[in-house]
Amino acid sequence: MTGTIRVGVGGWTYEPWRGVFYPEKWSQKRELEYASRQLTSIEINGTYYSTFKPDSWMKWRDETPEGFVFSVKASRYCTNRKVLSDMGESMGRFLDQGLTALGDKLGPINWQFMGTKKFDPEDFEGFLKLLPQEKDGLRLRHALEVRNASFDTPQFYDLAAKYGVAIVYAEDEEAPEWPRIDQPTADFTYARLMSSREDEPTGMTSTELDAIAARTRDWAKRGDVFAYFISGAKVRNPAAAMALIERIG
Repeated sequence: MTGTIRVGVGGWTYEPWRGVFYPEKWSQKRELEYASRQLTSIEINGTYYSTFKPDSWMKWRDETPEGFVFSVKASRYCTNRKVLSDMGESMGRFLDQGLTALGDKLGPINWQFMGTKKFDPEDFEGFLKLLPQEKDGLRLRHALEVRNASFDTPQFYDLAAKYGVAIVYAEDEEAPEWPRIDQPTADFTYARLMSSREDEPTGMTSTELDAIAARTRDWAKRGDVFAYFISGAKVRNPAAAMALIERIG
C-alpha cells in the first residue's frame, strides 16, 4: 500500500513570488487559485498568529481544485506556554474558527514548539490527551514540530505513537541543533524542508531533489506524505515544490 504524496509551500501570499512564480500582472485575489493548480498542498501559516472567519475557510475550499489539501499551523497560544495541558481554551478557540469548513481538503494540523521547549513526558502526554481525533464529523490528524534536542529520544517516539500523532521531519541547514526525527509514529508523514538556496533556480540541485524524491517515496510506503518547502530561500520554494512534484510523477 502506498500513500498519496502531496507537496507544497507555506502560504500563498508573498510579494517576491509575483512575476517569478505567479505570472506577470496576475490578480492578487486569484493567487490561491493559481498556486493550488501548480502545487498539491499548502501549509496555512497565518493561523499560527491569528484566527480567521468561517467565510475565509469556505472561500479557500471553493478556490482550490478537488484533491487539493491544506495543512494548518496551530495557534502559538496553544504551544508557546509553560504548561501544555493548560491550552484547552486556546485550542478550543483555534479549532472553532471554522477550519472544518475545508471538508476533505483539511489535512494535518502542525503543532509547532519553540526551540526552548524541552521534552517533559508528563507535560507532553497531558497535551496529547487534549488533541481531539475528530471534529464536526471530520477526522483530525496531528503533527508535532519540536525544535529541542531533548525530544530525540525513544520515550518521545513511543508517546507520539501511543496517540497516533506524527513527528514532523524538519530539515534546516541553518539550524543544525534542531533534531531531525524520522520515526513512523502515525499513518502519515509530515516534512518541512527548509534548505532551499537562492542561487539554485529550483532551490536545490537536481541531485538534492532526486534524494528528496527517493526519501518521499520511502515515506509513502507507510502512508500519506505532506512535504513542504518552507523558509530557506522562500522565493525559490514554489519552483522546488514543482520540481519535486515532477519527479514523483
